[in-house]
Amino acid sequence: MASKSLSRSEFTRFAVVIPVYNHGKTIRTVALAALELGLPVIVVDDGSDDQGCETLGSLDGVQVRHHAVNQGKGAALLTGFKAAAETADWAITLDADGQHLPAEAGALIKAMPAEARPIILGCRRRMLAAGAPWTSRFGRGFSNFWIRMAGGPRVTDSQSGFRIYPLPEVLALGVRAMRYQFEVEVLVKAGWYGLPVIEAPISVVYQSHGQRISHFRPFVDFMRNTSTFARLICQRLFGLKPTGHLQRHW
Repeated sequence: MASKSLSRSEFTRFAVVIPVYNHGKTIRTVALAALELGLPVIVVDDGSDDQGCETLGSLDGVQVRHHAVNQGKGAALLTGFKAAAETADWAITLDADGQHLPAEAGALIKAMPAEARPIILGCRRRMLAAGAPWTSRFGRGFSNFWIRMAGGPRVTDSQSGFRIYPLPEVLALGVRAMRYQFEVEVLVKAGWYGLPVIEAPISVVYQSHGQRISHFRPFVDFMRNTSTFARLICQRLFGLKPTGHLQRHW
């Protein structure tokens, strides 16, 4: 992959991207915590109907982008990435449900090598002790295995939404999945193109069962995951995956 060496001073070109779908109870708290990083914060409202993002307009430093209808987490991330790319080279992504601690973005940044442009993947520690639901634990193991089988990197927490993405490279990957599967397909295609993926430990905070907001549907999303991995594995096995290297776009 063609890339240029970056000095540490250039690492300041970050923006925070938060995809939101009916997280009205938590998004303001998450956005306020993200603002403490001193970075632009882009919230993408993916067709919510709970009016939760209406309170964000008064927050200086927060941009809100809206989808008229729900298009999926991947589509929301792409909208956020394109907005962030207007001023930044890197996007820090956070889930809107409050499970991530934005202050730990510094730990992810410190994991970045000085002369490479990797995806940094926040690896959630002690998920069981934090009260992670069985669907999260099962989904993580399932995705970890099949990402590897599809030609992606060996990772331990493929479903973590707390990440840092190099924007020009990720936007050039041509990821097709527009829902939760975006986050696994992007790792597979990173492996195809030689885009490094580095994991760094992060904390995780789960709300109690009655308070936790999750739109993950075990059966539907399991089938979507299966379909995505089948497509990627077929592309790999039958030589249909793209070849070549990513190029930097400025």
